[in-house]
Amino acid sequence: MTKVKNKKTKKFLSYLVLTIGCIISAFALETFLIPNTILDGGITGVGMIISKLTKIQLSLLVLILNIPFIYIGFKNLGKNFLFRTVYSMIVFSLFLSIFNRLNPMTEEILLATVFGGVILGFGVGLVIHFGGCIDGTESVAIVISKKSSLSVGEIVFIFNIIIYTIAGLIFGLDRAMYSLLTYIITFKVIDFVSEGLEQAKAALIVTDKGTSLSDEIYIRLGRTTTSIKGKGLISGEKEVLYCVLTRIEIFELNRIIEEMDESAFVTILEVSDIIGTHIKSNNKKKIKELD
Repeated sequence: MTKVKNKKTKKFLSYLVLTIGCIISAFALETFLIPNTILDGGITGVGMIISKLTKIQLSLLVLILNIPFIYIGFKNLGKNFLFRTVYSMIVFSLFLSIFNRLNPMTEEILLATVFGGVILGFGVGLVIHFGGCIDGTESVAIVISKKSSLSVGEIVFIFNIIIYTIAGLIFGLDRAMYSLLTYIITFKVIDFVSEGLEQAKAALIVTDKGTSLSDEIYIRLGRTTTSIKGKGLISGEKEVLYCVLTRIEIFELNRIIEEMDESAFVTILEVSDIIGTHIKSNNKKKIKELD
């Protein structure tokens, strides 16, 4: 009973923080960046360009443009990603429409760039840390990364460079450069808040249920694991699983472990680079062959 209650409390708190992160992100966009024509990256940036040119509300565009990306994320990251992402985007869109009525916090372009980037990064970092997403670009980047040699970060960066180039042609080169500066600031703040924006992470999992955990990680995340035999001083024989994944997948990994082996010990490590062949398949049919 206590365990169920703790899970419900933990879930409530995670959704509460998701809500706060979405509110902070929407505030940064509507009161710092949008009034000064400073663009965010990703699908939100595309929506900002369309909104500026057509006067369609950004809150509506964020929902519409992200629909195909939400579907792709769901197919590759599971229903938990779907629930939290849909919730995050609805709250984000709602508060974009609310904060749209506020006056700009500043008309000084450099202040808007710096403070807008910091506040936006803080809000997005909270959302990411608790398993949500307010921009579908990264979920698609994960899928592309699994089928190419490019990392998630490289794919997102290429996509954003295209957006800022278009922004430069439409709004002027200075706005494109300010937007790129905001993106860099946001990137770094998210790194700080979500404990690492650099997409490559490594998980070391000490468990008694190595086979079942490996299978479930492969089914739900499409990530293979390396199994190592270990021995604890007190706990005795153990299995150590090593898995490379992205930061957006860490939340789902935690859920898998909570569901299958609450006694497992998990360490998340930074990965500065990956050398050699890294299997990034999401073919769920293969796992059935193990049954």
